[in-house]
Amino acid sequence: MAWIKTISRAEAHHRDAELYAGFKSRFWVAPNIMQAFSLKPELLAAVARVFQVATFGGSKLTRVQEEMIATVVSATNRCHY
Repeated sequence: MAWIKTISRAEAHHRDAELYAGFKSRFWVAPNIMQAFSLKPELLAAVARVFQVATFGGSKLTRVQEEMIATVVSATNRCHY
């Protein structure tokens, strides 16, 4: 993501740091798509909430099944995230 200015975990302060810590607890890293919103912490927080509600854990599928669906959809869409 070198072409998009973001705030890395090492540079994150206050709200960005809190959100990145939350991502790390669930995903081991802050997903690149979330880092793309890092320059606007209020937007990052809103998108993070939507992401949390819309993905992973809100269905009867296992986490592995949800991850596999997300991977297949991303590959089909040629998404680099």
